[in-house]
Amino acid sequence: MQSRSKGMLSPAAKTALSGLLVAIALIFSYIETLIPVIIPVPGAKIGLANLVTLTGLFFLQPAQVFLILIVRIILSGFMFGSFSTIIYSLAGGIVSFCFMYLAKKTKLFSPLGVSITGGVFHNLGQLGVACLVLYSFAPLIYLPYLIFLGAVTGSFIGMIGKIIEKANRR
Repeated sequence: MQSRSKGMLSPAAKTALSGLLVAIALIFSYIETLIPVIIPVPGAKIGLANLVTLTGLFFLQPAQVFLILIVRIILSGFMFGSFSTIIYSLAGGIVSFCFMYLAKKTKLFSPLGVSITGGVFHNLGQLGVACLVLYSFAPLIYLPYLIFLGAVTGSFIGMIGKIIEKANRR
């Protein structure tokens, strides 16, 4: 067992925490299915479950956050989506995670900036998959809208993440 005084968790505690965070993210995913989308862009969502990824990057090891992300995407895809939902979400989630991690690692970005980065790159990852699936660059017509929506939803999630990060520092 690792020392708790240094902020380290035992393997059992890490597993329990990961399971709890996956459950919270799944609840957020479910809540999101109940929110009507009024934006005429395919797949547009707020990204509530990304709050778990964002806050996780500031409090957990990156590998643990990545595993939580992958498990959450696969489970929510089976529960609330389809196989194609899983593919698009994995692409967006992995690209988003990588750029969020890099943005956070530079220490130049607050949780708000990291979240905006994640929102934009999540949409770019999904757009890349759409181009591959359709063998066409036609989906790029959505690029300006998706960048804008990623920044807006990333800002929303980032503001909540900043509140959580600030509260955790106390």
